[in-house]
Amino acid sequence: MTDIIKQNIIEKKIFLIRDLNVMLDRDLAELYGVPTKRLVEQVKRNIKRFPEDFMFQLTRDEFKILRSHFATSSWGGCRYLPYIFTE
Repeated sequence: MTDIIKQNIIEKKIFLIRDLNVMLDRDLAELYGVPTKRLVEQVKRNIKRFPEDFMFQLTRDEFKILRSHFATSSWGGCRYLPYIFTE
């Protein structure tokens, strides 16, 4: 895969939330090649390493708005509000 293609894939996974460019936990996990569940586990185990200006969890309203950007009615049975990571 070329660098330009990789860059385009990453750019499509960046959203503007709370006036910040962010990535969803599931997209960041995919980039690192780990299950989202494992990424979230590590975040919770090391929560002091993730200040609010680097990582936060979506509110229900933010999640509803973000979901409206996708064509599917559900997010594969997502049982929690996603974590968001800033640049």
